[in-house]
Amino acid sequence: MLKELLEIRDGVTAVIGGGGKTTLLRTLGEELAQHHRVLLCTTTKIMPFAGISWAETAEELDRLRQQHRLLCAGTFLPDSGKLTASLMSMAQLAAWFDYVLVEADGSAQRPLKAHASHEPVIPAEANQTICVVGASGFGRAIAEAAHRPERYAALAKATVDAIATPETEAAVLLAERLHDRIFVNQVETAEELEYAQALAKSLACPVLAGSLWKGEYVVCSY
Repeated sequence: MLKELLEIRDGVTAVIGGGGKTTLLRTLGEELAQHHRVLLCTTTKIMPFAGISWAETAEELDRLRQQHRLLCAGTFLPDSGKLTASLMSMAQLAAWFDYVLVEADGSAQRPLKAHASHEPVIPAEANQTICVVGASGFGRAIAEAAHRPERYAALAKATVDAIATPETEAAVLLAERLHDRIFVNQVETAEELEYAQALAKSLACPVLAGSLWKGEYVVCSY
């Protein structure tokens, strides 16, 4: 199960990076909710999850958690239709749910990401941070594959016109050191698996590769 592969512990888990953060939250949430109470939320902005009830106030959340194992919490933004951070503190949310999965980053739907000084917004209560890397970004120009491409290029000691590779991604991840483990998503071909394995060789943290769409995963390093 994905929970075991990513060693998800009870309490708060932060998810950052690009290439499938929201899908990872939902996939993990549905798996964990088979036996536990699970909350999906954000410290930035997310769209409400289709088919998953969400609450804005503590009263709404308290009522809904008596009826559902999987919920979302956030403050609704009418202009965008998105949810931002919950009105409740992360400590309160963690006290009410066995698992709190937090999308703590934005990537403008790009598969790769470098971070500005105010990013990511990882809650102090998080017991681990998973960085999602989208394999679809490899082989493309940094300018089109990465969110904040100028920052990404600077950390990778490359230009924005250079091709994103496992080596450039490793350079960015090692420079930022924001993660405890890596999940390389969008791995659906042998070439993409080779990219993930090459990335894992450059890092000293657990790396899991796979496809959330297919539900297939390969451990690259422990």
